[in-house]
Amino acid sequence: MVEITESEIMDALRRVNDPEIHRSIVDLKMVRDLKIQDGKVIFTLALTIPECPLRDQLAQDARLAVAALPGVKEVEVILGAMSAEERQSVLQPKPQTPAMVTNNQVKQVIAVMSGKGGVGKSMVTGLLAAALIRAGHRVGILDADVTGPSIPRLFGVHGPLIVGKAGIEPIQSRLGIKLVSINLALEKEDQAVIWRGPMISNAIQQFWKDVGWGQLEELLVDLPPGTSDAALTVMQNLPISGILMITTPQSLATMVVNKTVFMAHTLKAPIIGIIENMAGFFAEDTGHQYDIFGPGHSEEVARAANAPVLTHLPLRPELTKMCDDGMIELADVPEMSAVVTALETVSLKASHV
Repeated sequence: MVEITESEIMDALRRVNDPEIHRSIVDLKMVRDLKIQDGKVIFTLALTIPECPLRDQLAQDARLAVAALPGVKEVEVILGAMSAEERQSVLQPKPQTPAMVTNNQVKQVIAVMSGKGGVGKSMVTGLLAAALIRAGHRVGILDADVTGPSIPRLFGVHGPLIVGKAGIEPIQSRLGIKLVSINLALEKEDQAVIWRGPMISNAIQQFWKDVGWGQLEELLVDLPPGTSDAALTVMQNLPISGILMITTPQSLATMVVNKTVFMAHTLKAPIIGIIENMAGFFAEDTGHQYDIFGPGHSEEVARAANAPVLTHLPLRPELTKMCDDGMIELADVPEMSAVVTALETVSLKASHV
C-alpha cells in the first residue's frame, strides 16, 4: 500500500490557486490542521472571509488535487475562516515607495475624496481636469473607484487599454486629458467588478506604477466613498500632494465627510480645500437661488479640515445632460477657476521648498 506524506499533500495543494487573488492556497496559509488516517486526508481550508463566494470552488479544487495523489482514498475538506489579524497579515499588500514611477514625471498627485457617496466626486474631478487643461496644464485622471467607475462615461471614451513601450497607455480625451480606469479594460462598461480589498489595492497600484503617464502637472485620483482599502492604498502608496474634499449641503453629508477629514489628518495627508457641490439652484428667469438641500455646512467641514472652502458648485441641469452624453470637458463652469488657482498655489509653494 502506498503511503501518502504530508509533504506530498502540501505540494499538491500548492498548485491550487485562489481564483480571485491568484496566489496558492498554501502561500496564503489557508491550509490548516492537516491529518492523514489510513488513506483519508483531512484538513481545514481557512477562507479569507466566511461568506467567500468562491468557497465551494476552492474546496472542490483542493479536494480534487489531493484525491489525485496515489494512496489517497478519501478527502475531507473542512471550511473555516481567518481571523481579522490573519487576513490583514496575509492579504494586505506591502506598502511600496512613491518611487515606483520611474519613467513618468508627475508634479502633483491630487486625491479627490469624500466619505459620502453620491456627492459628485467624479463630476468634480472631470470638471477640474478640463479647467486645468484649459489653463495650459498637462493633466491625467486615475480612476481609483474600481468597483464603481464612471470617469470613462463622463468623457465619452472607450477601451481597450493597450500596453506600449512605456507601459499601459492611457486613453486621451478630446482635450488631451489622460485617463485610466478599470472600465476601459472591461468588455462591457456595465460588467461588475466583484473583487476583495487586496485586488482593488493591487489594481490602483498598477494604475500608478505601470501606466505611461509621461509628464503631467497634475494627476487627479478619483476615489470611491469611504475610508477603507482604496483610500488607504492611495494615501500610503502614492506621493499625495494634497486632497480636495467634496461635500454637499446636507448635514448628513457633512458628518460622513468629516470621517474622511479625520482619516486624512491621521495619515498626515494635507487637505488643500473643500468644494461644496449641489449648492443650491439658480433660476434663469428670476436669478433667485433656491437651497434645494437646505443651507450648506461646508464651513463646518472647513473648520474640521483646517482648510478653506474653495468654491460652491450650484446644480445645473444642462451639466447633468453633458455628463450623461460624455461631454463633461466641454462644460463651462467658471467656479472651477478658484480650484485651479489653489492647485497652482500649492505647486508654487512646493517648488520653493
